[in-house]
Amino acid sequence: MRFALLALTALLLAACTGGQVIDDSFSSRSQSSRVQYIVVHYTSTDLAHSLALLTQGEVSSHYLIGDSPATVYRLVDESRRAWHAGDSAWQGRTWLNASTIGIELVNQGYEQGPHAAAWQPYSEAQIEALITLLKDLVKRHELPIDSIIGHSDIAPQRKVDPGPLFPWQRLAEAGLIRWPDSAAVAREQARFAVALPDVRWFQQQLQQLGYSTPQSGELDKATRNVLAALQMKYRPARYDGEPDAQSAAILQVLNQKP
Repeated sequence: MRFALLALTALLLAACTGGQVIDDSFSSRSQSSRVQYIVVHYTSTDLAHSLALLTQGEVSSHYLIGDSPATVYRLVDESRRAWHAGDSAWQGRTWLNASTIGIELVNQGYEQGPHAAAWQPYSEAQIEALITLLKDLVKRHELPIDSIIGHSDIAPQRKVDPGPLFPWQRLAEAGLIRWPDSAAVAREQARFAVALPDVRWFQQQLQQLGYSTPQSGELDKATRNVLAALQMKYRPARYDGEPDAQSAAILQVLNQKP
């Protein structure tokens, strides 16, 4: 009986591997999850259109979180690659589809008005559902703090999602990302108000934090876009990409080793 069971097991293994028997009785201790980061997006459209785009179109994400109700849809298995990041870079790694989990939140993004953009807020239920999902993903994939980033972080030259109304500080309060200490920022801001660093310093600090940033010493459009992405995340009241004392202070505090 035991021999028959072993033979049946071998046959099933062979059927699953194209005829070759694979022995799974050993497992290496030197391994980790393929997932290095989790990327947060907004969909720029409503739920029905979001589901159509992410299941029938050329883009996809692992998860989609609706707005009313805040249903969490799993669209791609975490073991497989979803097409959500595109041309992207973070902390020296590029083309991040292969090493990330993508989460889309149903949100219209913004409408451009005559004087300013009007952004759609996220619902409280959406953010609660997101934080619950993130905590589970971080635990299962054994991700370190600061592994959760926005689409605008990894592609600042072409993307602004999840936008200035996304509550990054709520994620920090949940222990998912670091947040610059306000007292430390105030101290550094007072110092930088006396003497603002040059553009090359900003470029170096942005690159150290993880952003793909020109290192030219010139305040070009690409550098402004990267600085605006940082500002939108940590100082959403003003994200014009202009170097200033508060942005310098935020960078300085975030880049200080604990």
